[in-house]
Amino acid sequence: MKWRMALDSLRGRRRRLPCSFWFLLLFAAGGVLLFIQQQDASEMVRQQGHGMKLAGTVHQSRETFSSQDKERGKSDQEAADGVLLSPISPMQFPHFWKSKQLATPGSREQDMGSPRVSKRHRKLLKTSPPVQHVNGRNASSSSPSAWSSSGRSWRNLSLVLERRRQLMKKMCAKYKSSISRTITRHHVKNIYVEDKYKLLYCQVPKAGCSNWKRTLMVLAGQASDARSINHDAVHYGNHLKTLDSFDRQGITRRLGTYTKVLFVREPLERMVSAYRDKFENPNNYYHSLFGKPIISKYRVNASRAALDSGNGVTFQEFVHYLLDVHRPVGMDIHWEAANQLCNPCLIDYDFIGKFENMDDESNLLLRLAGAPGNLTLPSFKDRNPADKRTSSQITQKYFAQVGALERQRVYDFYYMDYLMFNYSKPFQDLY
Repeated sequence: MKWRMALDSLRGRRRRLPCSFWFLLLFAAGGVLLFIQQQDASEMVRQQGHGMKLAGTVHQSRETFSSQDKERGKSDQEAADGVLLSPISPMQFPHFWKSKQLATPGSREQDMGSPRVSKRHRKLLKTSPPVQHVNGRNASSSSPSAWSSSGRSWRNLSLVLERRRQLMKKMCAKYKSSISRTITRHHVKNIYVEDKYKLLYCQVPKAGCSNWKRTLMVLAGQASDARSINHDAVHYGNHLKTLDSFDRQGITRRLGTYTKVLFVREPLERMVSAYRDKFENPNNYYHSLFGKPIISKYRVNASRAALDSGNGVTFQEFVHYLLDVHRPVGMDIHWEAANQLCNPCLIDYDFIGKFENMDDESNLLLRLAGAPGNLTLPSFKDRNPADKRTSSQITQKYFAQVGALERQRVYDFYYMDYLMFNYSKPFQDLY
């Protein structure tokens, strides 16, 4: 009887417990369950993240990549597979058109597979007028033949440009996921600023750099004709500001709102062009600063005249210098890899152009930027104009002077440029 009375008393107390107590109890239990679920999800994300990251240094060479990526031709094709097109964001050119063109003729880009264009995009292609708006300015509405010497549709070219951007993002995610995301002044020191038309141009020497600087000077109102600006005024006149000359706020604002432009070139052609320009022609600066130590280290029984002047560096000696981990003198901007100069894995470039199709792509960019309709990129060669432009045939002749191992190692040195900018292998015996 006593235990029944005690039980009834306990039940009475439970019934007298306030509703707020039960609400707090249920709320606490739900919080515990939510915390456990979030912990499980966080652990899963961490595990996936660790599986994606690849350790690497700033000068990551091909030797550090996985064995799968070293298989002949596999990396280039993998870089192209699975690239999905998406509309360019409002921070970029807002009305790029999509089409079924795959690659720009003459650029030696890898085939990137069939494009995926939605029904909505196909409808836009048929109905939308060819007018562009960039940074609040109306671009020229001229027909494609007004700027395209090859007669290709500007819509086709816009697709090629967007594919380059998507491929760049894929390569950065694959090979550079472990790098710091902090952009420093060092990362933007090669980027030139044109405030009037809101352009940021990253210079890659031997890829149309001089003529693009001339064009930026015209856009800024510092000259009326790009062809009238001589070489020294372009490179030593301090007429253009670099992005690292601004304060942190100015750098961040421009990176977030300006159109970011990069032009690249086939890596080995660019390297041969730099060698020809700096070492085969009179150039006191490069012969003294680079020629003397290169001859001193790599030439057996060098003459006193060669050691004193630095003249006559051979291509084989230049290759030895480039591949030497203990170089007698540091790297130079003219043969440094483009991805090291412009840091495309940190800076999301809106326009990645190619030297091999410079006329069409640069003039399309100028129209998109709202530049005057009569302004085009000059194409003249102001230094050593008597020399032929470095071509694939000339590049082949120079690399015939070195062995297969040296050719492979130079290709490995520029391997990231080949992947990121989608150039095909320059020699059949490369792996």
